[in-house]
Amino acid sequence: MREFEVTVTETLQRTVTVEADSKDDALQMVEDMYRDSEIILDSEDYAGVEYSSNEGKEIEKENTMEVLLVKPGQYAEMTEIKAGLSSMQEIVGGDIQAAYFFSEPVALICNEEGKFNGMRLNRAVKDENGNMLDIIAGTFFICGLGEEDFTSLQPEYREKFEKMFKNPEAFLKMGKGFMAIPIEPEKANHPKEKPTKTHGQEL
Repeated sequence: MREFEVTVTETLQRTVTVEADSKDDALQMVEDMYRDSEIILDSEDYAGVEYSSNEGKEIEKENTMEVLLVKPGQYAEMTEIKAGLSSMQEIVGGDIQAAYFFSEPVALICNEEGKFNGMRLNRAVKDENGNMLDIIAGTFFICGLGEEDFTSLQPEYREKFEKMFKNPEAFLKMGKGFMAIPIEPEKANHPKEKPTKTHGQEL
């Protein structure tokens, strides 16, 4: 999409007959008459219209991407976010970290220090055999991988990851590890995450 500036030029034209000693004198006489409003062109003098345009310029649009957004205590859902770093940081509540748990060209974007900052435990990440690989603390999202940056989550992978992270989870500490327990989603968004000492534990 490009943006163009188009100029519309209407032409008014009238022939005035004057007596003068020379062509230059005749031109000067009519110019003076026009400047003194003795000659006023109106709609009857309409002679045509012309249109001209510049070469146009590309319209800069704010880049967005569709991602699977996963909040603690809420169902995961596809949503559109701004693609800039500041927007991603705002979503996860701090510096971002990209994790690559999966064979598909996708990334899990989370808060780099979510656990250490005491953010609420959100979802377990498991391998194909159901073994827990990690627990993500705080809000995160799943996006696609481009050649140089993050992109929208490709349609062919959405169903898999929506199913994987759809239901919210609670975590029960068992020995040195945790057990993920599916729970019903909360009716309202969870209050802003506050640091707690119990959530800062590693797997």
